[in-house]
Amino acid sequence: MTERKPPGVSFDSWVDRQIHEAEQRGDFASLPGFGKPLPGLGRSYDEDWWIKEKMQREGVSVLPPALALRKEVEDVRQAITEAVSERRVRELLDAINEKIDAAVRMPPPGPPLNLGRLDVGKTVAEWRAARAADGDRPA
Repeated sequence: MTERKPPGVSFDSWVDRQIHEAEQRGDFASLPGFGKPLPGLGRSYDEDWWIKEKMQREGVSVLPPALALRKEVEDVRQAITEAVSERRVRELLDAINEKIDAAVRMPPPGPPLNLGRLDVGKTVAEWRAARAADGDRPA
């Protein structure tokens, strides 16, 4: 679109002619989303729509601190089932208990924490029992 608007032609008709010619050439047919409805057309307006779409495209998720800690506790419990030594189980439990203690002393913003320390003795005993049931010897 390097040509200039000719004098005496209204801007609207000149733009319409440019669009019409581009459509005839098929310039719009290869654009992503061609022939598909606009995403989010039926949703109410959200002024942070662009941030949310960017985060979704990038695969980023942000949880409030209390929920992030709960998620981390779940991840630690999963890591404990895969741990190969009792020492590693204790390290995982000590690390998460320190984070829980800090969150209880200074509650994070957001939903209530509703978390207590993980019982190291009980969790290690459960880990040993699971290993024994699988036929593995505790390390």
